[in-house]
Amino acid sequence: MAERRNKPDESVVREQLRQEQRLVSGDDARDDQSPAAPEDPVQTDPTEPAGEQDPENEAERIPEEEEAGDGGQEAADGEPEAEADGEPEDELTAARRERDEYLAAAQRTQADFENYRKRAAKESASAGDRARSNLVRELLPAIDNLERALSSADDREQGLADGVQLVYSELLAVLQRSGVEAFDPAGEPFDPEFHEALSTRPEEGAQPGVVLDVIEKGYRLNGSVLRPARVVVSG
Repeated sequence: MAERRNKPDESVVREQLRQEQRLVSGDDARDDQSPAAPEDPVQTDPTEPAGEQDPENEAERIPEEEEAGDGGQEAADGEPEAEADGEPEDELTAARRERDEYLAAAQRTQADFENYRKRAAKESASAGDRARSNLVRELLPAIDNLERALSSADDREQGLADGVQLVYSELLAVLQRSGVEAFDPAGEPFDPEFHEALSTRPEEGAQPGVVLDVIEKGYRLNGSVLRPARVVVSG
């Protein structure tokens, strides 16, 4: 015959249920209160609203920011002043450099002009000498013929000879005023720079290389030989 179980007391059962509920509630509360990630160590007063700062600290920071702002403004304002102070010096240096460049260019231009003027004067003088030289060379054969006419004239033609002599003298005077001079090297040593030997002949008592006869006189223009004297030289 089966044993009869004793029926548990109802109050005891309720008490056990309440204890189990308290245990379950305590475990949930401990789970909710698990440690979270560390926050900023700075602790704020819980009575103050979030985001509100200390007025005294804020008052200290504002003058510092104003001083920093003023210093930056002064530095910014000082840069244009430094640039303004440097600009006159730069402009003065540029003006001096430009002045020196213009002066050097003017000096070069003046030197070039002086060289051109001297060269032009020299070329003009040379051109004048060449023109006179060409003219005199054209006249020399006529002068030679006048000299031959005078040397061959006799007493019967004295009047004609006098007229030829007058023309000859006037022509020589014009040439002399133009810088032309005649030279007669008779009796001088032969110089190939001024003399042209047409022939040689032995001459008793004469040293070799001496001009014996002058066939045609020589002419110079301002020291330069226009025509060498044509001579006979002793051999």
